[in-house]
Amino acid sequence: MPLACVTLQSLPVELLAEIFSELNLDSLITVSCLSRRLRAVIADPSLNPWRRPILRSLHQCVYEKSLSHLSVRSTVPRQNWIEILTFAPASFLLFECTLPNLKSSEWEECFCRRFLPGWIKWKKDNSWRETFMKYGLLQSAVALLHLLMDLFRVLYRIWHRTRSSCTSDESWTKFVVVNRNGNVNELEAASRSFNPLAIFHEMKLQNNLAHLSTKIRVVLQLMDVRILVLGVINRPRTHLTVNRNAHAFLYPPGLEPSGTRIISEGLVNSLNNSKSSPSVSTNFNAAYHRLSRPVPAHSHSDYPMYTPGGGDQRWHPDAILEDGVYWVGPLMVTAQLRPSDPYGFTDRGFHGLELFGGMDHAQFASFTWQDFLAIAHWMEKRITKCIYGQGLGI
Repeated sequence: MPLACVTLQSLPVELLAEIFSELNLDSLITVSCLSRRLRAVIADPSLNPWRRPILRSLHQCVYEKSLSHLSVRSTVPRQNWIEILTFAPASFLLFECTLPNLKSSEWEECFCRRFLPGWIKWKKDNSWRETFMKYGLLQSAVALLHLLMDLFRVLYRIWHRTRSSCTSDESWTKFVVVNRNGNVNELEAASRSFNPLAIFHEMKLQNNLAHLSTKIRVVLQLMDVRILVLGVINRPRTHLTVNRNAHAFLYPPGLEPSGTRIISEGLVNSLNNSKSSPSVSTNFNAAYHRLSRPVPAHSHSDYPMYTPGGGDQRWHPDAILEDGVYWVGPLMVTAQLRPSDPYGFTDRGFHGLELFGGMDHAQFASFTWQDFLAIAHWMEKRITKCIYGQGLGI
């Protein structure tokens, strides 16, 4: 075909879809109204030129007005709403967005991709849509003043708790403690007075580590929560205090970026000159896969692998341990609710006590043993026993 005869209408549909995917949402809507052929290309679920501009808008937190009402357009495949319901902030979904009618299986997929698996307890006998975001009614006058919003399901619970100190929906907050003996304890504390720093200080007193400062690390960020660990690092005189599972959880064996050391069972040998243990192979990273349930936030999109861009703080220069310094004693793992402002969210990393400053960082959600295995599947073979409550499980 002569070059002069080539028109936009004559291009292959795959090429058209690739071109349209570089447009913004407003331009894509305009193009869908130009001709029947272009409309058919844009509405084709297998080509789906909507996915790239939608993800670009969600990751950059640039919310076009058209994104709020995409559900009313027949040219937008419904499969795109799984991405929107996974990555969009709670306030945007609750108060600005017109939601589509999805199948129960699609709402279930959205729930599993966005929330921790331990939060499925809120479903009970409700539908997946209701569990994801619907709110019920209260009989009190206070509820009427708040648009009769009360028995909020998970999405509204998160939005509500990140903006208040209310704990009526969850009286007890669960958390996980990774012990140096290989066991894991799933513990709980009263939500109204839940303070990870105070709880971990008591753990340090019990393990004669109160003289050491508490180190706080962000392991993973989801859309609504960040997974935090509280631990202690030291130059131990004996291997008996070293918590090998703490390092394996924070830095999966075989996934350390270049320039960091691999700490495995071999660290014991450097401390007590005992029989050598097999070293960790760098080819072991083939056993890892990107976390998909739940889906990490954009700043940790490659988790458990390292995610470039500055949001993944696990390998921040201040977080890399020096030679001879190890995690000692227990490691506390908890889930902190993080407010997701659709117009102010950035991937900036917080450090240390910054993670506990102000009301925005004072609310926590339950983090269970099931959640721990969901974000760190490689730890299942390393943990010898999960104990529900205090004690050694004897």
